[in-house]
Amino acid sequence: MNDSQWTIGIVILVLVSFILVGLKQKARESMEYGFGGRYTGRIGGGAAIASNWMSAASLMGLAGLIYLNGYQALAYVAGWTGGYVLLLVLLASQIRRFGKFTAPDFVGERYGSPAARFLTAVICIAISVIYCVAQFKGIGMIFSFLFGIDYRHGVIYGGLAVISYLVLSGALGVPRNQQLLYFVIITSFIVPLMWLAHRLGYFWLLPQFSYGEAVGDLARQYRIDFAAPFNSGSVYEWCALCFTLMVGTAGLPHVLSRFYTVPNLRDARWSVVWGLFFIALVYWSAPAYAVFGKLIEARMGHVLPPAAARSMADIIVLKTAVLSGVPGWLAGILAAGALSAAFFTVAGLLMTGAASVSFDLYYRVFHPQASELSRMKVAKGATLALGGIVLLLALNPPGLIAEITAVAFALAGNTIFPLLLLGIWWGRANDDGAVAGMLVGVVCTFAQPLFGSLSPTVAALFPLTSSALCGAPLVILVMIAVSLATPPPPEQMRRFLASEVHGHLG
Repeated sequence: MNDSQWTIGIVILVLVSFILVGLKQKARESMEYGFGGRYTGRIGGGAAIASNWMSAASLMGLAGLIYLNGYQALAYVAGWTGGYVLLLVLLASQIRRFGKFTAPDFVGERYGSPAARFLTAVICIAISVIYCVAQFKGIGMIFSFLFGIDYRHGVIYGGLAVISYLVLSGALGVPRNQQLLYFVIITSFIVPLMWLAHRLGYFWLLPQFSYGEAVGDLARQYRIDFAAPFNSGSVYEWCALCFTLMVGTAGLPHVLSRFYTVPNLRDARWSVVWGLFFIALVYWSAPAYAVFGKLIEARMGHVLPPAAARSMADIIVLKTAVLSGVPGWLAGILAAGALSAAFFTVAGLLMTGAASVSFDLYYRVFHPQASELSRMKVAKGATLALGGIVLLLALNPPGLIAEITAVAFALAGNTIFPLLLLGIWWGRANDDGAVAGMLVGVVCTFAQPLFGSLSPTVAALFPLTSSALCGAPLVILVMIAVSLATPPPPEQMRRFLASEVHGHLG
């Protein structure tokens, strides 16, 4: 077999293994289909959180942005990692104590408003769609790279594969499957990186700590300074992006649902701690790929102009492996990990969106008498519909993988995060404040494309990928003002928050 055949063979072997696991654990209830299923321990829960989080943005997009922008792109690393710390401190155990399965279910129960539940469900679906577009782009680029086809055909074939599998097995959100996924991801990402570090002459046992020498070599030998801060953006842009990704992480619907697969509060917190550790292993590795890729190009005299570099940034991890001459089987392992991450993130997001349609809209709002069987049918139909919408949007993606993903985080940070924060920690927050806050949050998220041409100040303060630095505080102020100007929530809910959610603090 030649290198190309080895690469494709390894990818197919890994995906077939997931198909077998998925079929074995086929979900037959809406609870498993939408919300993740069985408990597997603190470390297992952490692995499930990490695999639920690892996506094309983490394994491909992050390295691509660091390759392009150096220090400026570290806002993604700090924001995404710091978001889990924020989630651990402010929301994880409190959400678990409240006892609702989804963000719309929490909002509907906490604020006692069908309108707030409906609006939250629509926002969750929008977040899932935007996030999936980025993952579909990653899948399309990997299929194009593997099979030598154009991007559009890669998106179509890859999208059809993931949608078909999701409808067939319906178990991609089950934690045991996600533990297997995390093992595949971490192995496929770190083993080739060790090979790269050894090939380039750096300490290979811990390449995450040795690529700093490569950064120095780039600066000394080729005058490429990866460590210079704010060369490709301002301090405000860095801080705004970092903050947006942090609060967006704490508000992502498919991350929040993971806290309901644990039996107690202590395990919920420790699952997040373990998940943060597993996520950090990948985030420590992505910058190394970017630096090694830039160094290999410089040594070969192939430093690309900005436009060409941007066009291939999302595939820089695989490109670096190929340029360094890794064996075909090792390139296959790397491609399999990246494809698996994108593949399963899409599946988890589509299932979250489908759960919002079947449970939060169809069952909770429109048809409270619906049977479990009918809810399951609606969920599978919604999966197909959402997958089709994402596939069409991904044919002409509006940006790089991580940039598209950041828009989903901005929407979550401007809408769901303030609702959760005030809903848990301020008993006076009411339904009118929740609805007003979400509407303002949606406007803040899309202020740049809507009003940026009319007002440069709006465009500067509310960048599409970084709008929550100004947007989230504004939404919180609106929620407080509207809540104080309207009747308070029922006393029963305020007593429940004091006794059940915060009673341990007394």
